[in-house]
Amino acid sequence: MNTIAERIYDFLKGFPPFSMLAPENLRAICKSVEVHYVEKDSFVFKTNELVKDTFYVVKDGDIGLFSANNELVDECDEGDIFGLRALMRQGTYVLSAKAIEESIVYSISSKLFDDHIAPTPEASKYLMSNLASNYRKSHNEDHNHTNISSLENTASGFTDLLEEQTADYSKNPIVCSPETSIKEAATLMTEKRVGSIIITHKNKPLGIITDKDLRTKIATGTFSIHDQVKDIMSSPVITYPTNITVAEAQIAMIKHKITHLCITEDGTVNSELTGILSEHDIIVIRENNASVLIKEIKRTKSVNDLKQIRLRAQKLLNRYIEQQIPITFASKIITEINNSITCKLIENAVNSMPTSVPTSFAWLAIGSQGREEQLLLTDQDNSLVFNDVPKKDLQKTQSYFLELSKKVTQDLNTVGFEFCPANMMASNPKWCLSLLQWKAQFKRWITSPDQDHLMLCTILFDFEPIYGNKELVDEMAEGIFDSISHHEIFLNHLGVNALKNPPPLSFFRQFLVEQSGEHKDQFDIKARAMMPLVDAARLLILSNNIKSHNNTILRYKKLMELEPQNKDLYNDALLAFKNLLQFRTEQGLKHHDSGRFIDLKSLSKVNRLQLKNCFKTIKDIQELILVRFNLSQFL
Repeated sequence: MNTIAERIYDFLKGFPPFSMLAPENLRAICKSVEVHYVEKDSFVFKTNELVKDTFYVVKDGDIGLFSANNELVDECDEGDIFGLRALMRQGTYVLSAKAIEESIVYSISSKLFDDHIAPTPEASKYLMSNLASNYRKSHNEDHNHTNISSLENTASGFTDLLEEQTADYSKNPIVCSPETSIKEAATLMTEKRVGSIIITHKNKPLGIITDKDLRTKIATGTFSIHDQVKDIMSSPVITYPTNITVAEAQIAMIKHKITHLCITEDGTVNSELTGILSEHDIIVIRENNASVLIKEIKRTKSVNDLKQIRLRAQKLLNRYIEQQIPITFASKIITEINNSITCKLIENAVNSMPTSVPTSFAWLAIGSQGREEQLLLTDQDNSLVFNDVPKKDLQKTQSYFLELSKKVTQDLNTVGFEFCPANMMASNPKWCLSLLQWKAQFKRWITSPDQDHLMLCTILFDFEPIYGNKELVDEMAEGIFDSISHHEIFLNHLGVNALKNPPPLSFFRQFLVEQSGEHKDQFDIKARAMMPLVDAARLLILSNNIKSHNNTILRYKKLMELEPQNKDLYNDALLAFKNLLQFRTEQGLKHHDSGRFIDLKSLSKVNRLQLKNCFKTIKDIQELILVRFNLSQFL
């Protein structure tokens, strides 16, 4: 390789998916890479331009991806890929790529992709996951109000990680021998109502005939219907193993310009045929993704239909976990579906009320749903804030919203979100209040931080507006931070609360399990492992006066920016929480419950070790809190 190609090689080998390629493949790419200097505010490509036969990697600088109305959708810096989604889709660009600062980018042709990246399963799977993760939530045009339409737009921004799903192929392909007549094969296809037939020998695929072959080779008179299928079959067939993903299928069909893939035991033509995957199958799969579910939510009028949609969402979650989709992406998708269902139920409830809404309001998810960490069907936690009204109208207004909330919480229960055992729901008068009442309540908890008040803070400080007037929610948050600024000792009390669950290992490094009750001898992964990390993140983000981060993972990411000296610790905490969330979700799906209580005897040695590795991070983060907030005197 020449000197420039060597430099490109040295750079790309440090970033996935290029780091996943064999050296010879990466070197072949680097020999043909084009280098572009892009001045600040200059475009690499623009919305509605025809898609170029290339995608891009940022070498230096910062490339912004902008929507048609010039809203920043994503930023790409060193090592990031952009333009690949458009290349796969073809047509015109949906986004514009513009240099936010002067930049150097590498362009890589589709041929290089087809020849050197697509054939490497690990690299192509990574790329499709990367495509999904690069789309962030778009801001609503109306920043004050959230409804189901805006959630639909948000969900459309995700790729739904669809490409990473295992493709659901037909496991009963229609087959025939090479000597079968074309007429017999066509008759069989007609009887079975299929568009293809596989030609096999000893159940190993030799070739394929599709409806297109019958049109182009038989209807035109090129071959007789009495000829044998081996005379017109397409051979060799393209084969893949049983765990083929939608991404791999799409890439293969594009690369080979075909509409059917043969599925075999080991992915080669030398093993037995197990199924067939068609372009139609891919279309069907695409009809069962989060964006489609949210559109169905918008159209449906039945609570029972919403229940079925939520059950379908649970199946999607199962597939994401099986495919090892990053838990953060799966969490975002399930959160959008949950929020969309809630919005629909609120809209239905509002329309069913005998009188119109007396004043603006907002529905809030609290606790784990407010943190966007509720993947499994668990109990509901919610609250409601309504705009201040004259004192004489307060009771009547609250009664209206309590009646509305009862309708919503009842319907949520029907959908599958059980009533909260502690009654932390908007149908409870304690959690259905005016803005002024909420502020007064928060102030009372902060100025008198007893154990009950601290417990309520850990739940109700993690709120996220689902529906309604966001300005009310912003004012609630302002009230919290204002009260804390005048009573900073509250953070010390919150710190003591964050230390109440130490790392869940005994002196002999054995798991601390429940000693009695229904879950005796089981491990409580929520209370003993996840909540210490949640509580620590909340405390640290509040102490930094950050108002817009409720999600635990995003809180640790923000803390890494704010405190670079503790970056490694916060990164460890972030990874530990991801692993615990993943583990709890897997256990919940496996046992059809909340995944909270785990039978340690059912865990492998590897699982136990993975959990114990998370506990060291809990110890480290709690030691930081102990020192930072001078908590020795409080303990």
